[in-house]
Amino acid sequence: MNTEENPPQGAGNRRNERLALMALAGMALVWGYNWVVMKKVLAYVGPFDFSALRTLLGAAALLVVLKALRRPMRIRAWPRVVLLGVLQTGVFSALIQIALLQGGAGKTSILVYTMPFWVIPLAWAAFGERIRGLQWLALALAAAGLLLILEPWHRHAGIASEALALAAGLCWALATLVAKWIKRDYPMDALPLTAWQMLFGALALCLAAWVVPERPIEPVTYFYGALAYNALLATALAWFLWLFALQHLSAGMAGLSSLGVPVVGVLAGWLELGEVPGGLELSGMILIGVALAVISLRPMGGRK
Repeated sequence: MNTEENPPQGAGNRRNERLALMALAGMALVWGYNWVVMKKVLAYVGPFDFSALRTLLGAAALLVVLKALRRPMRIRAWPRVVLLGVLQTGVFSALIQIALLQGGAGKTSILVYTMPFWVIPLAWAAFGERIRGLQWLALALAAAGLLLILEPWHRHAGIASEALALAAGLCWALATLVAKWIKRDYPMDALPLTAWQMLFGALALCLAAWVVPERPIEPVTYFYGALAYNALLATALAWFLWLFALQHLSAGMAGLSSLGVPVVGVLAGWLELGEVPGGLELSGMILIGVALAVISLRPMGGRK
């Protein structure tokens, strides 16, 4: 038998794992840099208008991907999927865009990625999931990091933006519980669920954009580029890369690697927007990053 034509199973698995890690790196770059894109585009469009447009185009892109991959598009539990869309796409997207009006791209990304720390107590309350050793450590590190970033002992202009970013993380956590609720009773593929919930959330944002008066859109090149980036790269391509990685890596490894997203967001904001964090702020960001790493360690020992 020609081993070059028929590589062993182990070699194929290692190749897929390398490709999956490359996919995660690409996803982290695309999603991480998008925090700068979402910040800069607000010079030309209001937060509700841009949120509605980018999620509507993103949902359309995902539906096209589903069709191209010939994946089933039918889903169940429509009321729960609508609720998921309103939380995960609608409210979440609006909150981060409003937070970015006054807040830095890097700091906002870090605060939004506190989502796992909201999930832990919420999952305990909703599903009876116990808080275990490493989770307590992660919560303590995250709390210390938040204190250093927020500096509640000082009154500063960015506190409203920081509160909105934290609210976005909380909303994301609530959406995660709704997704668990759906998966428990109505198992379904992640890609069609993502596409449909994004469509429902986009429709809710379209309604909000119609009701809330905002500045007229300036049809400049950057505005159209930001829309294309969000629809094609940050939605269709990045979600495809994420799902591919999940097929070939453990959930823990994928979750740990996704920490690259806020890291890229902080670095991109630092380099492109001049957002240089102060000493306490940088220390807080590092503590939250360590806490996110700690919380990802537990599932890494589990099976794929």
